[in-house]
Amino acid sequence: MQALALTVILCALQLWPAVFGGPHRQQFVLYNHKHSRLMEVQNFQWSNCGPSSNPSVVRSLSLSPDPIVIPGEVTVSVVAATTVALVAPQKMQIILEKRIGDMWLKVPCVDDVGSCTYSDFCATLDSVIPPGQQCPEPLQSYGIPCHCPFRAGTYTLPPSVFYIPNMDLPSFLTNGDYKLQATLSNGDQLEGCLKMAFSLMAQS
Repeated sequence: MQALALTVILCALQLWPAVFGGPHRQQFVLYNHKHSRLMEVQNFQWSNCGPSSNPSVVRSLSLSPDPIVIPGEVTVSVVAATTVALVAPQKMQIILEKRIGDMWLKVPCVDDVGSCTYSDFCATLDSVIPPGQQCPEPLQSYGIPCHCPFRAGTYTLPPSVFYIPNMDLPSFLTNGDYKLQATLSNGDQLEGCLKMAFSLMAQS
């Protein structure tokens, strides 16, 4: 589930074009759309979803401060556990919705950003961090893998500071409230489900 928890953070976590700038400010650029400058992420909330029988759960997840000012630093801590090994292929489905008045509208998948399905998230991890390359800090220091398979067990990322650089949002991600649901599955087996809610503030 650390695959789901930590990488969904990489997605908000997929919303951020350069995510995971670690203590050495290493950046993994996921896309290059440019429209408006992201200034703040605020009102972050999370919860597990799906049946209680899911083998993978997030026990705690914290992002601070609130709001997160960009560029700037964010402190992340995660405790997650899985009772089964997470092996390839791992399918990840992201459903991203934006509040429009009293309604929530689904954000379409455009260039792998938005409400997208990744048929093999293990391959996606390999494309971001090539196999054989050392996992970035602080994952390396805390023994948290960044490639499949993920062994059964409990994984803890203590409060760790990441630098978030200046970044631009694609045109369909504007100011407002968002909610995101990420599910991880292997074949017909649902292995984990995580929901997040947050608000974005951008400047044209």
